[in-house]
Amino acid sequence: MSRSTATPPTADAVAGPALADSRRVTRAGRSRRSPAMSVLLHGTLILASLIAIGPIAWVLLSSLKPGYAIQSSELTLFRDTTLSNYSYVLTETNFPRWFLNSVIVAAFTMAIGIFLSATTGYAVSRFNFPGRRPLMMVFLVTQMFPVAILIVPIYTILARLGLINTMPALIIAYLTIAVPFCAWMLKGYFDSIPTSLDEAAALDGCGPFATFWRVVLPLARPAVAVTAFYTFLTAWGEVAYASAFIQTDNKFTLAYGLQQFVPQFNPQWEYLTAAAVLVTIPAGLVFFFAQKHLVSGLTAGGTKG
Repeated sequence: MSRSTATPPTADAVAGPALADSRRVTRAGRSRRSPAMSVLLHGTLILASLIAIGPIAWVLLSSLKPGYAIQSSELTLFRDTTLSNYSYVLTETNFPRWFLNSVIVAAFTMAIGIFLSATTGYAVSRFNFPGRRPLMMVFLVTQMFPVAILIVPIYTILARLGLINTMPALIIAYLTIAVPFCAWMLKGYFDSIPTSLDEAAALDGCGPFATFWRVVLPLARPAVAVTAFYTFLTAWGEVAYASAFIQTDNKFTLAYGLQQFVPQFNPQWEYLTAAAVLVTIPAGLVFFFAQKHLVSGLTAGGTKG
């Protein structure tokens, strides 16, 4: 008696009709679009891109001009191009010191912020304990107060601790901004990860922290990447707390130090634009690496319940 073997259909074969239908719908939508609508759509996209890129390009071009060219009423893209503005900022000012201060503050804020936000979000997502809901409500309420109101109480606390005019003062202040928001965001992402993974890890002998560190946290890489980027930018570009808690020039951060280039009666726009371009480089690098881990984490962290 002969036994016939049938090859099971592949996923592409099963999804073939639906994929073909979606392609036909896409092509039909494109064919129904008139040339005028296409021109309008592309024109709108080009205009939006120019609006977004225009100020950045203008600052970059202005950083390559001397002071008299920037303050001139004649608008030109290139005029007496020079790199002396960058040379002056890097060698004749405390910009390198400000840069180091910003790197230290942003790095510690990012590292501590990720740890506190991730552990808090995981605890609230997975465990029931007294005060769980009030804790998250406190995090939410703290986001409702403007910085101007929070400066006075935070300054009082830091002054009593003797931390005014120190880097830890800024790190603590920036953590009060970043941690509540990031804890809420990570809590929502942890909720989307099946609890069956925690149960499987517990059967393998993992405790709560081992389960969090080895199982859940790697799956949350997209949210962790966004958290890292947000906490870094919070510390990198903040001015209000830096101006209130830092008092000496050698402790300035970059965002606060840039104000030294625009005094009330003699603004030095050529140096300000050069410094602004230099400030954006580390933030761009952090975004590049955060984006890289975000894309890879989206595929590694996909789970099905």
